[in-house]
Amino acid sequence: MASLRTSVRFARNLRVTAPRAVDSSPLMFSRAYSTPAPEAKQGGGSSMLWAAVLAGAAGAAYYYRDDLKALAGGESSSKIPTKQDYQAVYNEIAKILEKEGYDDGSYAPVLIRLAWHSSGTYDKESNTGGSNGATMRFPPEANHSENPGLHNGRDFLEPIKKKFPWISYSDLWTLAGVAAVQEMGGPKIPWRPGREDKPVETTPPDGRLPHAPLGADHIRDVFYRMGFNDQEAVALIGAHAVGRCHTQYSGFDGPWTHTPTMFTNQFFTLLLDESWVPKKWEGPFQYVDKNSNTLMMLPTDYALVKDSAFKKHVQTYAKDQDKFFKDFAAAFGTLIELGVPSENFKKAAESLGDDQPIVFTPTADQP
Repeated sequence: MASLRTSVRFARNLRVTAPRAVDSSPLMFSRAYSTPAPEAKQGGGSSMLWAAVLAGAAGAAYYYRDDLKALAGGESSSKIPTKQDYQAVYNEIAKILEKEGYDDGSYAPVLIRLAWHSSGTYDKESNTGGSNGATMRFPPEANHSENPGLHNGRDFLEPIKKKFPWISYSDLWTLAGVAAVQEMGGPKIPWRPGREDKPVETTPPDGRLPHAPLGADHIRDVFYRMGFNDQEAVALIGAHAVGRCHTQYSGFDGPWTHTPTMFTNQFFTLLLDESWVPKKWEGPFQYVDKNSNTLMMLPTDYALVKDSAFKKHVQTYAKDQDKFFKDFAAAFGTLIELGVPSENFKKAAESLGDDQPIVFTPTADQP
């Protein structure tokens, strides 16, 4: 962790702009982004639903085993966590993020993707999906078309769950996403506990996440369904500043930026400044930079500069990293609360004795 922490401190020292409002204000979100509790529905299931139930029961037994073990010991039911307890979870995640030999040396990018994909299934019309449930614990959602490779993030967090059995998977995955952004030098993202894990039958359908081969219309379909606008969609796609694609998972290949473990606005500057050409290979259609052929962009990425309404936000974020950080923090904070009943957050706040979101201290800022 020392090398990443040093890099983050160095990058922060290079910034000479005014402090971002998000760093100091946990109340930066202007809209109510939690959702009301869904109404109970009557009626039986289908044969497909029962097949999913059986598959989930067989494939995710170890999740049940650990949950039952914690309940038997009274840990999950009796523990009343404090803000310090959640910071301890954050610190434990941060402590083991770096791993030589895994991708570019850090699990942080895949943890952002795990938080993103477990939350981005929300549908505002049916009030289904979202971060409340962690149903990717089960094979049906784990095997959704856009989720290959996320077992790396889920498996990475299992020792954390064992050490802190009182935290739900739903809270753990979203907290880990926040930790990953902040530990890579990104903005502070206020976070609230209160998500609950749900059974396999609440799994949302496949097809709700962004599909890389498509274009601007598809991007709007996905993000509008969750309640986001064009600006928020562009900000959230800016998470492609980190990580890379893998042929064994998505079929695509390569990193988006030169610094795949540093959270910056480089994704936007490269979109505008580089010449992007179709990659000549046997894999799916993607773009590579003309100069080095080492960076990549997906069709959904390139759609952001082909569409004039999207492009104006790309241009804004390419010029102003602080603006990108502020808008990303707001949009990501919204994303990871989609589908969570508002009373869940209220109940958790009462237990904490504080109705303000938690703003975690990055390890680079700790003594």
